[in-house]
Amino acid sequence: MTQAELAAAVGVSRQTVVAIEKGDYAPSVYVAIRIAGALDSTVECLFPVPTNE
Repeated sequence: MTQAELAAAVGVSRQTVVAIEKGDYAPSVYVAIRIAGALDSTVECLFPVPTNE
């Protein structure tokens, strides 16, 4: 799936997808859920919470 296809499926711009991939932008919960659904994955898998170990 291309960035443009993912963006269209989620309802955001391709630039938003690029920023999320680069770690420059943290998506809202709603966008994260839509991304996970479009990629047949889970939010937890795509956006793991860093641990302070």
